[in-house]
Amino acid sequence: MSNPTEKEYGGGAPEVGEVEGAFNQVEHTHAYDLDLKADVADYKADAVEAENAEHKMGVIDAVKAYPMASFWAFIMSFTIIMESYDVFLIGNFVALPAFKQQFGVWDANGSPPQWVIETKWQSALQVSGQLGALIGVFLAGPLTSRIGYRYATLTGLMLLNAFIFIFYFAKSLPLIFVAQLLEGLPWGIFIANAPAYCSEIVPIKLRAPATQMLQMFWAIGSIIVGAVTYRYNGRLDSSAYKIPIALQWMFPTPLAILIFCAPESPWWLVRKGRLEEAKHSIERLGRRSRLNSSEAVAMMRRVVELETSEKPPSHIELFKGTDLYRTLIVCGVYLAQNLTGNLIANQAVYFFEQAGMGTNTAFALGLTTSALQMVFVMLSWILTTYLGRRTIYLWGSAFNVVLLVALGVAGSVDRTHASNLAQASLGLIISVLFTLGPAPASWVIIGETSAIRLRPLTTGMGRAAYYIIEIPCIFLGSYMLNPTGGNLAGKCGYVWGATGFLCLVTAYFYLPEMKGLSYREIDILFKRRVPARKWKETVIDVQDDE
Repeated sequence: MSNPTEKEYGGGAPEVGEVEGAFNQVEHTHAYDLDLKADVADYKADAVEAENAEHKMGVIDAVKAYPMASFWAFIMSFTIIMESYDVFLIGNFVALPAFKQQFGVWDANGSPPQWVIETKWQSALQVSGQLGALIGVFLAGPLTSRIGYRYATLTGLMLLNAFIFIFYFAKSLPLIFVAQLLEGLPWGIFIANAPAYCSEIVPIKLRAPATQMLQMFWAIGSIIVGAVTYRYNGRLDSSAYKIPIALQWMFPTPLAILIFCAPESPWWLVRKGRLEEAKHSIERLGRRSRLNSSEAVAMMRRVVELETSEKPPSHIELFKGTDLYRTLIVCGVYLAQNLTGNLIANQAVYFFEQAGMGTNTAFALGLTTSALQMVFVMLSWILTTYLGRRTIYLWGSAFNVVLLVALGVAGSVDRTHASNLAQASLGLIISVLFTLGPAPASWVIIGETSAIRLRPLTTGMGRAAYYIIEIPCIFLGSYMLNPTGGNLAGKCGYVWGATGFLCLVTAYFYLPEMKGLSYREIDILFKRRVPARKWKETVIDVQDDE
């Protein structure tokens, strides 16, 4: 019978030194485990302190503690202005006399006879940028996960500078289509990164206004377009549309310089294990005298380790377990932006023309709509911060559905001056009030819902869902409004009212209230599968990690 000691050591009795070495190794391992436990306990205590400090902050306190975080969120949100500018530009071009005369066909049967962009090209031009952005959002997730928010955004800005040249020198509708498709690629990066970055660099109380700035810049983009096209709509030469195209170059280079100087998201740095850099980033975002950067990093480590996985983030994970529910919320909120009448706002000038307004009046109403949208977005900061995301989203959506049905009724009666005014007025009110409730609340929900580890991929997937549903909606919307198509004018309100009602019912059952919750608390509530309507009354202990 063999000696077990010999079998363990490969034959022969062990030397005294070998036995001592084995005991020393056991003692070293035991000491290492104790140190590791002590380290975890230490940083958890710091994490609890940091989370409690954020919960205790008021809105004004948060601004004072993180002044630069608000500034950098403002800068990153500014990237959205470029997609907004171009989307509204194309929407206005189909109503611009010089553009219609250059690229359209003569509609002798119109009332009155006029130059029009054919329905197929009107839809194609408005969908081309979205097709490019659909590709861009799928590129954004892996790109941002690998190189960070700053460098991914810088890549998009430089590409956009180049693609604007193609749009400016295009002399045919097919080439304009290609130019818009290419411009859409960086839009996808911006729209995927901006809400995620903004929600990560600010404390809990500033997440709503920081992410809602995206909707404000969407409105600002439409204001600039409205002012420029209103100024040039009377010209019948190519400068009427060339100058608005060229003005796109105002944005990418100055923004690239600012983004280069911006701090990287500390959450992204913690995910990468670069804790010292994360600490430095936090110190750049806030006042050192008012915050403890070590505790803030500990809070982030705690959340990141709750979500730890041996595998790198992948799109497949978005459709597994509780992450599937989170992905569906983000996608659903994005889808609803297209299914609740938002396209009326994107095609406001054209809608006003089809509602019976003259060209100058239509452009003036479009500009007024955009200006009011910006004001109402700022009002929504207060409502969403203090009343909550779910509350504002549901009530805003319900009111929107009622107005859309009223628009359908106004479009169903005989065409008179009064009915035309009613349609135009309701179209303006719907476009404006959408930016007081559902639209800005959507950006907050999108920024808060996803897991930290999967955030770039989730926001990208959500925006992809937006473009996938927007593309057929654009064709449908253009067909409904175009005199050579459905020529429905205000009766389109029935269609958008029906889809909006479906979105409202779905949100009532599945959209949780995340106001005032830390990312740790949000993670735990999703993992515990707490029903959406019970989130507000569920309390998570500050010591809980699961």
